[in-house]
Amino acid sequence: MAVGTHDGEPVMEAAAGLDDLARVAGAIRRAVESVVEGKASAVRLALTVLLAEGHLLIEDVPGVGKTLLAKALARSVDCSVRRVQFTPDLLPSDITGVSAYDQELREFEFKPGPVFANIVVGDEINRASPKTQSALLECMEERQVTVDGTTYPLEPPFMVVATQNPVEMEGTYPLPEAQRDRFTARISMGYPDPAAELEMLDVHGGRSPLDGLAAVADAADVRRLISVVRGTHVAPSVRQYAIDLVTATRAHPDLRLGASPRATLHLVRAARAYAALDERDYVLPDDLQDLAVPVLAHRLLPTAEARMERRRPEHVVADLVKRLPVPAPGK
Repeated sequence: MAVGTHDGEPVMEAAAGLDDLARVAGAIRRAVESVVEGKASAVRLALTVLLAEGHLLIEDVPGVGKTLLAKALARSVDCSVRRVQFTPDLLPSDITGVSAYDQELREFEFKPGPVFANIVVGDEINRASPKTQSALLECMEERQVTVDGTTYPLEPPFMVVATQNPVEMEGTYPLPEAQRDRFTARISMGYPDPAAELEMLDVHGGRSPLDGLAAVADAADVRRLISVVRGTHVAPSVRQYAIDLVTATRAHPDLRLGASPRATLHLVRAARAYAALDERDYVLPDDLQDLAVPVLAHRLLPTAEARMERRRPEHVVADLVKRLPVPAPGK
């Protein structure tokens, strides 16, 4: 990799960090892809969100591998992992934890919930009530949990990987806007192509695909990679391009709710990780364009007219990416 400068600063150390990132992230990606066949783009986006210190929402119909992707990512990293099966009778304290009275000590003792883990897999998150869903708001944004007036920090890295079924399905509750806005990106798995589905039958027909998956990195590795990603350069013109994309959603006639300032922050953070996975220490406008739909679309609310005419937020974002001028190289 060539060694250059950004704003007069040497990037020799950054180049070494990117080499380390490519090695470790490549091992994680290959481990996950050994379980989730034919979904390379979904695996890369999941890894991008992890390195961007974000959270991932996987939405699709049952049986296409949503939970498998979440579990494979969690198992490939040797860190604390907890899984929560969301159901209508789940309580907020079942997620965050509860203060219980200890008879021997004669005082209340905090019993941590499953959210106290490096990777939290939330299965079918939209089957829980909105009150229970809201238990994740503080921890996803502030990396902490407050119970009975006491605040407990969460150890980094911390990532929520949630799956949900389409809201049209029986027994589901749409995620509120504040909850969706905390997810860095949303992806849909989609059905596998025939070749990948045939391979799935041959390889996984008699056992769980997760049985042979071993960890290839640990929490310290992920923290080190996140530090490398934070140093990825974003030129002023690229930052302005991110703002232009987000601002355009707020004035689009097909949308009654545009993307928030948090969406701008998440888009730039994800672009840093996306560039680093390509072994670049700088972000290109192409990175923002590739990430615009998965990072922005789930935060947008279409108007009633747009819904009737089946104009989805994904189409709006894709159209904005085509229409908005791209900053010139080197600006």
